[in-house]
Amino acid sequence: MSFVFFLHVTVATGRLMLGVRKWYYNMCGFNKLGLMRDDTIHEDSDVKEALRRLPENVGNDRVFRIKRALDLSMKQQILPKDQWTKYEEWWAIWI
Repeated sequence: MSFVFFLHVTVATGRLMLGVRKWYYNMCGFNKLGLMRDDTIHEDSDVKEALRRLPENVGNDRVFRIKRALDLSMKQQILPKDQWTKYEEWWAIWI
């Protein structure tokens, strides 16, 4: 098996997995409330410590997203599609 063939297969698999990850991200539904995936993590002692270490503006943005999602949930509404959190926005934080 040549390296070029391996590279093509790897690239194709990477594109497929990216498609699966985006599909799953959208199917979870939290993005329709304006939440990011990390906003949904259960807050145990380790998570609370990590949240304490966040920069103030990042923590404030997270609190805003959670409060907005709670409000939308109580009203049984979702955000307009142009305001949904996109996979690329969440992923950009980690790059």
